[in-house]
Amino acid sequence: MELYFTRHGKTEWNQELRFQGMSGDSPLLPTSYEEIKLLGQELREVPFEKIFSSTSLRARKTAEGIRAELQSPVEIVYTDLLKELGLGKLEGQSIEEMREFYSKELDHMRYRLDLYNPKSFGGEPIQQAIDRITTVVEGALSEGEGPYLFVGHGASLTAGIQALTGKELGELRSMGGLKNNSLSILKVTEFEKSTPFELKVWNDDSFLRESVEGAEKQEN
Repeated sequence: MELYFTRHGKTEWNQELRFQGMSGDSPLLPTSYEEIKLLGQELREVPFEKIFSSTSLRARKTAEGIRAELQSPVEIVYTDLLKELGLGKLEGQSIEEMREFYSKELDHMRYRLDLYNPKSFGGEPIQQAIDRITTVVEGALSEGEGPYLFVGHGASLTAGIQALTGKELGELRSMGGLKNNSLSILKVTEFEKSTPFELKVWNDDSFLRESVEGAEKQEN
């Protein structure tokens, strides 16, 4: 069984270095649609059983763009459980400005999730976000053998994917965070709850870089 994961395309707030979180949402950049198309072409021949997507608009647009490129388009199931980590008062705010007030917790969110405590700004506990992601994955696998595609967000998916491999909270950011439109793949031979998954591919966006490099060569 293989599970595919991707983070939504880059948005205006990503470019402006603003927090989005669970409730914040901003439009995808025009250039993101081309990258979403490239990701869809990379996945074109995968016989997905279903696509699961966050209900946030940035994720919905990403899921729809990918599906449009598939040889066999499938149902998209939208669920709030795949939404981004809730960031409370930080959502929509400048990352740089918020570091003046919450420097320690933002460092913990980025590097040491075992120490992360978002209470001061009304954020969501990281274990709650991991449990949401896990619920969707386990629910999908209880329906069939897949493969499945999950379209979500940087912080919640990074933690959720790494937790599914059996890592402890303090290790979940050891490989960094997910890039926009990157591809990660988990594999499991026989699904049982609480059984660690094998991380087959992590945060791969080589197909995006290859396209850019190819276009530059043609121009030259």
